[in-house]
Amino acid sequence: MAWFRTALAGAVIGLMAAGPAAARDLRLEEFFKGRTSATGSFKAIDGTSRTFEVALHGGWDGKVLVLREDFRYADGETDTKTWRFEKTGWNTYSGTRDDVIGQTRVVLAGDRAYFNYLVDLDPGEGRNVVRFYDTLQLSADGRSLTNTAIVFKGPLPVARVRVDFER
Repeated sequence: MAWFRTALAGAVIGLMAAGPAAARDLRLEEFFKGRTSATGSFKAIDGTSRTFEVALHGGWDGKVLVLREDFRYADGETDTKTWRFEKTGWNTYSGTRDDVIGQTRVVLAGDRAYFNYLVDLDPGEGRNVVRFYDTLQLSADGRSLTNTAIVFKGPLPVARVRVDFER
């Protein structure tokens, strides 16, 4: 019986030494299916700063995640953007959105997703093209997700965006 207590104590100590449980793997279709909400902020190097709230609705058909984002900015302005993420592999997606130039390739790595894309901020005759570099990180409990993005104009970083999503 002493050997059992020793083995049990060793197992408990081993589990405690392993540290906290690792976060779950991120799957866009799992996190964004149904309704989610978010709060966020945009800060540019010229001093421009905006905060916003987002109501999201995601629909998954087994191949494509359609993610509608309804933005409400602190100044009262509203906007709607809709992403379409097609699953192209176990850890990859191809994403499009009306204001995105071309497509983005999303790559998942454990509890994170990485992607970048071009956006024309002044659609129409004038062009003001910037590139967003997004990193999504899933919380350990899987109930929240943080998106941090750096925005570049040519080779220069010009803004930061942070969005905190909750299920």
